[in-house]
Amino acid sequence: MRKRVVITGLGIVSSIGNNVSEFWNSLIEGKDGTKEITVFDPTPYRIKIGAEVSGLHPEDHFTKKELRRLSRCDQFGLVAFREAWSAARLNQDPVDKNRTGVILGAGSGGILSVERYFRDYYQGLKKPSPSLLISYSLATTTDHIALEAGLKGPRSTTATVCSSSSTALGLAYEMIQMGLADVMISGGSDSLCEVSFSGFSSLKLVDPESCKPFDKRRQGLVIGEGAGILILEELEHAGRRGVPILSEFLGYSICADAYHLTSPEPNGEGVDRVIRMALTHAGVSPEEVDTINAHGTATPMNDIAETRGIKRVFGEKAKEIPISGIKSMVGHCLGSAGGIEAVATVLTIKNGMIPPTIHYEVPDPLCDLNYTPNQSIRKDVRVAISNSFAFGGNNACLVFKKFSSE
Repeated sequence: MRKRVVITGLGIVSSIGNNVSEFWNSLIEGKDGTKEITVFDPTPYRIKIGAEVSGLHPEDHFTKKELRRLSRCDQFGLVAFREAWSAARLNQDPVDKNRTGVILGAGSGGILSVERYFRDYYQGLKKPSPSLLISYSLATTTDHIALEAGLKGPRSTTATVCSSSSTALGLAYEMIQMGLADVMISGGSDSLCEVSFSGFSSLKLVDPESCKPFDKRRQGLVIGEGAGILILEELEHAGRRGVPILSEFLGYSICADAYHLTSPEPNGEGVDRVIRMALTHAGVSPEEVDTINAHGTATPMNDIAETRGIKRVFGEKAKEIPISGIKSMVGHCLGSAGGIEAVATVLTIKNGMIPPTIHYEVPDPLCDLNYTPNQSIRKDVRVAISNSFAFGGNNACLVFKKFSSE
């Protein structure tokens, strides 16, 4: 018998808020988290902005010894995990640690720390600390969370670039479905670093002004950072604890374009296919979908391909569905994008508010859907999907629903 999987906790670190309340209020207000980058020197680059996390104050969360060993990415992941773990009351209720696991998505991981190590080494300014290399592995944040909570259940890290943490959420869902876990921590964490920033800059995929998804003036993405962590729990297990349920995770899908390493299939075939498979897996018809969290990178081809794919799935109804492009506010957070956007999608269902796509001023005839321009809207949302599409044609779609005990 298929198990029901629910969401019982959320945690967030982002450029627009370092806890769930701040994050949600900023989303609804349409706050832009873009600012000049300070975590590395952007002087050599044409673009100098990013959706950088600020105001977190790591010393308030970690000891000096811990900070020597934790990358910026690790810090984000642990702070978001602690919020989600506490919100789900797992810091109070007894839980079988052998049946509690963690699967996260990763992108750049601790590369910022590694860059700092080699910069110090080659410039000879000081003896670099070997501890900066600890987070070289993309799995380090996952390991830190499991170690902190003593989790001995399924543990893994996925790396499909921009769809990493959506894929991780799907795999965490499967661990519960397979009976290998009662509780799973999932989502992702990622931080700005020079390697990723320079890579996207060299591809001329970064906007020098702001992230403008689906707008005709769009020039590309704004790189972001942060962490989005969700607590997935088997329904009966959550019921025995009496913990509030934020939404139900109905199902997901992943698929591949097999088209190009950096460009999407232009007609939206992969978008169409992954959404249809996710809805089938979730037992939901296209007519039941109330809102879509778009991948919405604001790159010229991605937004067109996503629009075409959505129209292929939903037909005429596509123009009636409010679509959110929250990368316009939080930036493209790469390995943590799907986790952060899944948190936003669950909050959309819980609060009955759909966040806007900001910086939307000039419609593009090739992107002709309802992108919830500039102002959030109030709407009772029963079913929402969240899209993630990555380099290499790695597609993912998650389906969430307002929880009902029936």
